[in-house]
Amino acid sequence: MTHATLYHNPRCSTSRHALELLRERGVEPTIVEYLKNPPSRDELRRIAQATGEPLRALLRTKQPEYLEQGLDNPALTDDQLLDAMLATPVLINRPIVVTPKGARLGRPVERILEVL
Repeated sequence: MTHATLYHNPRCSTSRHALELLRERGVEPTIVEYLKNPPSRDELRRIAQATGEPLRALLRTKQPEYLEQGLDNPALTDDQLLDAMLATPVLINRPIVVTPKGARLGRPVERILEVL
């Protein structure tokens, strides 16, 4: 069994599917409901690094707050993006699975299999 952490929103169907997929694979993850317990700045930075993608990839661009806060501006720094994500956790895309092999944003949900 692989140790995994799932950054989860139980109201999100994709996040629920990710949890189901992990359990089907025999993985009972540590579940972090990130809207109630958001990750720290350092955790978000580490997660982004572990995905191998830019921090911007962890932003939920479909949230109204994304445009309201001007986060579509490509000139914003990672620190500015982190500030927004910490102030408005709903901007953090989900689900995110972190294992010793790395981290993946589960969009599509099958991507999490890459780190199991």
